[in-house]
Amino acid sequence: MTHPVHTPVIAADGALIRFALADLLVGRTATMHVELTDAGAAEPWLTRLVGAEATLVALGRGQAEVAARPELGRLALLLWLRRWWPAGPSLGIPSLDPALLDLETTVATADVEDLAEGLLDGFEASPAELFDAAIADDALLAAAPPVAEEVRGLCARLAAWFDGVDDVVRAEAAAEMSARLEMATPGQRAYALAAGLDPLAPGEGVLASGRASVDWARVPPGILDAGEDTVTWRIVAAAATARLEVVVAGAFADAAITAFASHAGKPFAEVPLELGAGRFSGTAELDETATRLAGGVHSGQIAVVVGVADEGVAGTTAEDRAEVVALVRARPAAARTLAERAAAASADEEF
Repeated sequence: MTHPVHTPVIAADGALIRFALADLLVGRTATMHVELTDAGAAEPWLTRLVGAEATLVALGRGQAEVAARPELGRLALLLWLRRWWPAGPSLGIPSLDPALLDLETTVATADVEDLAEGLLDGFEASPAELFDAAIADDALLAAAPPVAEEVRGLCARLAAWFDGVDDVVRAEAAAEMSARLEMATPGQRAYALAAGLDPLAPGEGVLASGRASVDWARVPPGILDAGEDTVTWRIVAAAATARLEVVVAGAFADAAITAFASHAGKPFAEVPLELGAGRFSGTAELDETATRLAGGVHSGQIAVVVGVADEGVAGTTAEDRAEVVALVRARPAAARTLAERAAAASADEEF
C-alpha cells in the first residue's frame, strides 16, 4: 500500500476515503477511493453521498472509485497538512500555524457533517474539539493578523454553525473571537537552523560520527525541520568513559523526542533530546560494551534514528520525502489554505 505521506485520507464511519496527494495539492478533487471496513456502518451516509446505485456497487466490491466531493477533499488535505506538511528553511517551505490549521479543519469538519450526516461518527475530533484547540491560550489571536479578515469570516460562520447545533457556548465564543480579532496583534514563532555539535574538550577524541535524516513518520508533526541530513551525531571518548552526542538542527516547538543508536539492527544506546536554541540535543553515557563496539566498527555501520524506533512504524524514505517536497513547492498560490497564506505573508514581512 502507498505510504500515508502520499495519500490524504479520511477515516469515516465504516470506511477509509482516500485521495491522490498530487491532485489535492493543485486544487483538484476529481475522484476519491472509498474502501469499506464496515459496510453496515457506511451504507447510510454513503447512500446520501453518492446515491443508491453507486452504493450497491461499493457494497458488492468492498470498495469503489467515485466522484469526489470538494468538502471531503478539503478536509482530507487539511488533515494531511496537520500531519505531513514538510516545513523547513532549508527547503524554503514555511511552517504552518497549528491554530489556523485547527480553525480551518473545524470549518471543513462542520461542512462534511452537513454534507453527509453520520460520515464522521467516531471521527478523530469533532468541530467543538477542534475549535477549542484553535482558540486555546489565545493562539488564534496571535496567528490571525496576516489573514485577519478571513479568520473573522470563518469565526462568524462557526458562530452560526454552532448556534444551529445548539452549542450556545461555542457559538458565543466564536462570535467573541471574531470581535476580538479587530484588535489582534501579530505573534512571533522563534526559529533558527542551529549549528552542529559543540567543540570537544581537551583530551577527548571521536570514536565514530555521522549524519542522518529525520523520518517524518517517527516524530510528531510540526516539530522539526523537514529537510535532509539535519541530524549530527558522534561518539566521544574521554579518559575512562565514552558518550553519544546527538544534535537535531531546526526546531519549531518542544516535544518528547529520543534518538536511538544501533549496529546491525541491534540498539546499543538511546539519548533523550531536549529543546535548545533552534535545535534538539542530548548526550548519553555509554557502557563498556557499547564503547568497545563504537571503537571497533566503521561509522557507516552505526545507525541513528530520531523519534519512534519501533520496527512496526511505516517509515518514510528519502525518496518519499523528496517527492512530497517537490509537490509542495509546485503548489499553486490559488490553491493555498488560510494557514499557508498566513505563512507566506509572514515570510514576506520578515524578508
